[in-house]
Amino acid sequence: MARILAVNWQDLKHPASGGAEIHLEEILRRLVKRGHKIDLLCCNFPGGKREENVEGVNIIRHGSRTFFNYVVPLVLRSLIKKNKYDLIFEDVNKVPFYTPLYHKLPVLVIFHHLFGGSIFREINLFLGIYIYLSEKPVPLFYKKNHLMVVSESTAQEIISKGISKSHVHVVHNGIDKDVYNFDSNVTKFERPTILYVGRIKKYKSIETAIDAMPGILQRLPEAKLVIIGTGDHLPVLKEYVKRKRLTDFIELEGFVSQETKIEYYRRSHLLVYPSYKEGWGLTNIEANACGTTVLASRVPGLRDSVDEGKSGLLFEYGNVNEFVEKVLKILTDNDYRSQLEKGALVHASKFSWDKTTDKTENLMELILSGK
Repeated sequence: MARILAVNWQDLKHPASGGAEIHLEEILRRLVKRGHKIDLLCCNFPGGKREENVEGVNIIRHGSRTFFNYVVPLVLRSLIKKNKYDLIFEDVNKVPFYTPLYHKLPVLVIFHHLFGGSIFREINLFLGIYIYLSEKPVPLFYKKNHLMVVSESTAQEIISKGISKSHVHVVHNGIDKDVYNFDSNVTKFERPTILYVGRIKKYKSIETAIDAMPGILQRLPEAKLVIIGTGDHLPVLKEYVKRKRLTDFIELEGFVSQETKIEYYRRSHLLVYPSYKEGWGLTNIEANACGTTVLASRVPGLRDSVDEGKSGLLFEYGNVNEFVEKVLKILTDNDYRSQLEKGALVHASKFSWDKTTDKTENLMELILSGK
């Protein structure tokens, strides 16, 4: 069994955690149950403990989120010197840490996606340039490492940067089927309900769904859009909904419990994901597992997590008219929606965190063998 040091910007308890943290910690917890010993190095947050054990994973928190990448080299060297690690997991979902520069241990690098030019849609020009440039050395410093990527789109992007195809391995996200599952006793809401679940960030382009509501309401006056999640773009969306005079048709729920989220997944008629770019699109699979079809942007990551025409539909990013057309097709044709819902359950059945962990463990063995 291996002794592993995982490095990620934050852990699941961090207020800004998201899909990347779910992905990593679902795998780490399962690896612990299989006998591996794991430390997770991440940034701290107000009220966070410096060190704690969560389901067998020893979490070590240092520094703030803003400056964590500057803290990593020193703390990483100290932990390696103190502990006899066999393998490093580096999770790249923001600025890369470039951990191979600081030690000689084998590294499994996890990539969700590269920001590239999309970063300028989210943050100011100065920080955007910093993150954009920080990704440029990826082919140079990771070319000797094996990279685990969460989608075919990310694999293509990484390979196009100059990483050998033989070093890039697609390992899809999983879902917890004990939590996200279909319940035949649960009925859909009486009102046609369109659902968004996820972080409220600018690049998620939730405004597309808001802008589509007038067109949807012309055909379905009782329709509503429910937005679940928190993030720094939430106040902007609240004002936007008010300006559009859509407060009677759009509910911004903020944070909800897992039980409430699952109820919405099961009872909504459609999940939408209008984002500009993603690594995968975990909520698409969660909704599918609960028997709900999806409409997502035809962009990297999201196009990989949707089986188009079977588990859901795709639309051209930012195209409000196409969004309206496909929402109405799903909401007004019960037979068609039922067909997509059946396909959604089939699609979701292909994914589990146990399968993801199996493939991760296979990669670990490959790396530790020196290949």
